[in-house]
Amino acid sequence: MPNFKGVIIEESLEKKSILKKVRIIQTKIEEVIEKHKTPWIKQWTLHTVEIFGSQADAVAEELSQSLDSKHNWYADFKNDFYHYIIFRNKVFYIDRRSKEQYDEAKHYGISLGIPEYQVDFHPKIKEWKR
Repeated sequence: MPNFKGVIIEESLEKKSILKKVRIIQTKIEEVIEKHKTPWIKQWTLHTVEIFGSQADAVAEELSQSLDSKHNWYADFKNDFYHYIIFRNKVFYIDRRSKEQYDEAKHYGISLGIPEYQVDFHPKIKEWKR
């Protein structure tokens, strides 16, 4: 299976040891602004990561257990075919051609209180016509 790429926000992790199980390609620090709706932190440390296809299920499950238990966060990583969207204690494994699966993950994120603009996972419309 092809490798996956995504972003993990270090401040979203209760257990940071998961970062040792992924390949960090790039790290960027961003100031948190009001629109982000995370007033308990001042900055985000965004790690662009690569995950081997053979390890994706295990990393997704561990990441789900590693996310902050006090605030609702998600992480995600994808390849050309599949997209993992990971919340605390819940992992969505999505066929990237399935609008219905994306909608389910989006509605779940909104139900947790995550702002809608942050859970807009859908690929571009033209990709639906593959």
